[in-house]
Amino acid sequence: MYKLIEKIFTFLYLVLRKWGLGNSLASYFSLVLNIIILCVLAYVIYAIFRLVLVTIMAVIAQKTKTKFDDLLVTNKTAKYIAHLIPLLFIYKSVPIILERFEYWEGFFGKLVGIYIIILILWIIRTIFNALRDYLKLKPRYSDKPIDSFIQVIMIMLWVIGITLIISKLFEIDKKELLTILGAVSAVIILIFRDTILGFVSSVQVSINDMVRIGDWITMDKFGADGDVIEINLATVKVRNFDNTTTTIPTYSLSSDSFQNWRGMLNSDGRRIKRHILIKTSSIRFLEESELNDLKKIHLISDYIGTRKLEIDDYNSKHKIDKSIAINGRNLTNLGLFRKYITEYLFNYPGLNKDMLMLCRQLQSTSHGVPLEVYAFSHDKRFENYEYIMSDIFDHIIASIKYFDLEIFETTAESESQV
Repeated sequence: MYKLIEKIFTFLYLVLRKWGLGNSLASYFSLVLNIIILCVLAYVIYAIFRLVLVTIMAVIAQKTKTKFDDLLVTNKTAKYIAHLIPLLFIYKSVPIILERFEYWEGFFGKLVGIYIIILILWIIRTIFNALRDYLKLKPRYSDKPIDSFIQVIMIMLWVIGITLIISKLFEIDKKELLTILGAVSAVIILIFRDTILGFVSSVQVSINDMVRIGDWITMDKFGADGDVIEINLATVKVRNFDNTTTTIPTYSLSSDSFQNWRGMLNSDGRRIKRHILIKTSSIRFLEESELNDLKKIHLISDYIGTRKLEIDDYNSKHKIDKSIAINGRNLTNLGLFRKYITEYLFNYPGLNKDMLMLCRQLQSTSHGVPLEVYAFSHDKRFENYEYIMSDIFDHIIASIKYFDLEIFETTAESESQV
């Protein structure tokens, strides 16, 4: 093959010499004509191999069940390989065409060699991109930071490629070049600090299963609150619920605190934890007539009857003077309201009865007594969860007046006192 190429490109020089042209003039004329022939042959070779490779790849992709070859077609791997073949032909032809022009032979030979190295790296990149897309189709790998690992491999390959390019361009021995690179490694580490930290963090994220693609995370430091859509070497992209995108440095996932909601989404319910403030001055003991009225409330009718018998029995046994309400045992409007909310929660269809469910009183504040609902909704979807929580508190707020309680509300007067 090499001898055939040599015959093709030396033929014109010999013809021109036979026609009586001088050595120098024949050399320049043959150079121009040979370059034209070389370009034409290279394009023909490229067109043929592109047609053959792209067609074969497309046929294989249609015939096979695997998606990997389809992704190779999508990433145009065959097209880039078709570019490589005429380049190799040019690389072999340059020494023959420019054998009488030593300087230009070395210069163009280096340029073509560098282009071949870059093209090989680009072909490898398209293969890795196809592999990345293929693995993301697999449920087992779809939530893994595959981009980070592929980027690390490509960085290593580019370092090797750049080493070969510098070695070829300046004709430096590869061992000497690696020695020089080792000497300036501190500078390289400083330049690629974020990349190195990102790689280490990506490994930690993957091994410890801290974040997956599709996880809902909250990171107040960066204003992120949404689904992870991409994890790569340098950044993590989060699509927030307002459809904006927040970019977080990958190493921040291991150095800073963030909230991952995956555990909630995988659990049997989403927590409802909200309170209302009861005005302290509205809390009091209940009188007999009030208890009789409250017995009409279906959810606590039996409870009031049972508790009233217990309290009356206790007070009579201990001969409690009930002329003053504070003596003995009594029912309060807040305690009875708390029981009503508990019964309401247990009868509400949207809550998970197998998980913790209670209505509790928190530490009193200057704004009143917090009465908190702690429960879990069956439906974890945001819009349905919000509807369930709002529906529960709509009922609580509307029913509070039946127990002669008041919700604390800040007024202009109370704000001035504060």
